[in-house]
Amino acid sequence: MSEYRRPPKTRPTFPKRAVITGGMPYGNKSLHFGHIGGVFIHADVFTRFMRDRIGSENVIFVSGTDCYGSPIVEHHRKISTEGYQKSLVDFVTENHNHQVETLAKYQVSPNLFAASGLGRAGEIHTKISQEIFETLLKNGHLEKLETRQFYDSTHKVYLNGRQVIGRCPIDGCRSEKAYADECDLGHQYQPHELINPVSTLSQTTPEMRNIVNWYLDLPKFLGTLQEWIEQANALPGSRRPAIASIREFFGPPVIHTVKKQIDALEAIRTSLPPHGFEDNSKKSVTLKFSTLEDREKACDILSANGIQYRTGKTLVPFRLSGNIDWGVPVPVHDELDNLTFWVWPESLWAPISFTATYLESLGKGQDSWKDWWCSPDAQVYQFIGEDNVYFYGPAEMALFMGMQGSKFSAHPEAGQLQLPELIVNRHLLFLNTKASSSGKIKPPMADELLEHYSPAQLRSHFISLGLGSKNISFQPKPYNPKAPENAPDPVEKEGKLLTNIFNRVIWKIVETLHTDYNSQLPVGLPSKDLQTITDEAIMDYEIAMHTKQFHRALKTADGYLRTLNKKWSATLRNQSDLSEEERTQALVDAVHMLRFSLLLMHPITPKACDRIRVILGLSHQLWNWDRIHDPIETLKMDTYSVVANIGKEENFFE
Repeated sequence: MSEYRRPPKTRPTFPKRAVITGGMPYGNKSLHFGHIGGVFIHADVFTRFMRDRIGSENVIFVSGTDCYGSPIVEHHRKISTEGYQKSLVDFVTENHNHQVETLAKYQVSPNLFAASGLGRAGEIHTKISQEIFETLLKNGHLEKLETRQFYDSTHKVYLNGRQVIGRCPIDGCRSEKAYADECDLGHQYQPHELINPVSTLSQTTPEMRNIVNWYLDLPKFLGTLQEWIEQANALPGSRRPAIASIREFFGPPVIHTVKKQIDALEAIRTSLPPHGFEDNSKKSVTLKFSTLEDREKACDILSANGIQYRTGKTLVPFRLSGNIDWGVPVPVHDELDNLTFWVWPESLWAPISFTATYLESLGKGQDSWKDWWCSPDAQVYQFIGEDNVYFYGPAEMALFMGMQGSKFSAHPEAGQLQLPELIVNRHLLFLNTKASSSGKIKPPMADELLEHYSPAQLRSHFISLGLGSKNISFQPKPYNPKAPENAPDPVEKEGKLLTNIFNRVIWKIVETLHTDYNSQLPVGLPSKDLQTITDEAIMDYEIAMHTKQFHRALKTADGYLRTLNKKWSATLRNQSDLSEEERTQALVDAVHMLRFSLLLMHPITPKACDRIRVILGLSHQLWNWDRIHDPIETLKMDTYSVVANIGKEENFFE
């Protein structure tokens, strides 16, 4: 038997080990379609591919419930006034357990889906959080800043982030759902900049009172962050919209004022700190400052003189602490006690905690996580939504750089935290608008979708959308009141490939094996032209996965499946005209294509592909990319049988 011909091109290279993370959902709700379709399925597909490609023992997929933060506290407070009688911990635990169940229904397979405030993962997360704080402090990257925080004089309490709502002050942002220091689109600003703030407790305008917190000196990382973003931009398949969004934060501190107040502005400009002036539109002018402190002084002067303004994006000190009780305690220093970590920074290093928790469960040492996060041989891939790019971009990268020492680099040495690769998806819209629970048509929760579609249909559909490059509208027909009755359901398009083509051709091949070949796989090499088709499909698919273009990987698998169906259908139509040798060769070719169809679809529809593998009597080595050139007969299970006792036909994808 001659050796299978190997592809002429060089296959892409992958790291020896990989950590994959999915954005953490808050612990105050079940998963909605955006969590699943916008992040988790993409992360899971890549995880499953990497397990096949470099070995499951070399891949760790972690995520978890974000237990802390003001949205959870505020939600629990609200439902408690409406009759909910369980504790905050019980509330978070219930939602965490539900999230775990939902992920399982969608065949999402993290090695650990933990919870930042529960169980052993919570204990390890507290320990690692405090170690990170102490290291950053020792390295000279933290500072105490006195800022103004909202205070509700009616209830006599400081307000946490989600207990204040107003309009975003960032120029160009139209969000009317802005909280104390960030809006729902991820823009950061100082609390006093929030426009028209209202306390959710009393529905009154809150006061501003001074309070001291710990901050990461983010602006001093500007030069190194600029170097990092150029590296990120050069990665194969880098997502340019995310790169552009991050670069916006690297601009100088600016203020935009309305042109209708130009006379008032000119009257006080001499009292402003040194600045540049740009008349850049019919409606506004821009004041450009050299430091953030100068811009803050200018904001105070403009406010005192009743001049309307908005600030532009720039790097500002990144807050690490707050005074909310429900949170990870911050180590006590300089009489700053009773502080807890703000949820955003501690959620950035939570995947480290979860990796450590998982490895501990395997009996590994307490520092074994460093082999995955601090080694140049490993790579961390973080799947996130576009709204969170500021936190996982400038903030996280600066935090990780700051762990290196007083001096830091965009090229960490071995033993230091390596910089993750961000895989940023654009917005997954709902019926052409951004999903909102307050809209006229409520977006579906993840569990509700499974009442209308199978996991295989939804996984295939969400992967097909190409969220890496553009916003896409999710338009499930059962939820779309404007959908014509006789119109096809867009969500079912990819599912029809599976049920109408893939499922049918599987059973036709299995039936032939069972009836004509004594339930045995035929021995032989595929035709030369088929080898070429397969080589090209493998190469295109692997490159698509390497560049995180998952919709292109699915498109490659789709084309390969259709070729299989076309060739085998032609064989069945013409089998009376074929010799025994030609029929056997046609079956060899079909089984060859079925084998690689399963390999390509395995990350996308794992449960169905594994069921078919068992029916064919093949071992888990079928998924091993290091053995893709081995003859199929070498991949049989030890107790080999094909289609034995298969019963009636089933639809693998329903």
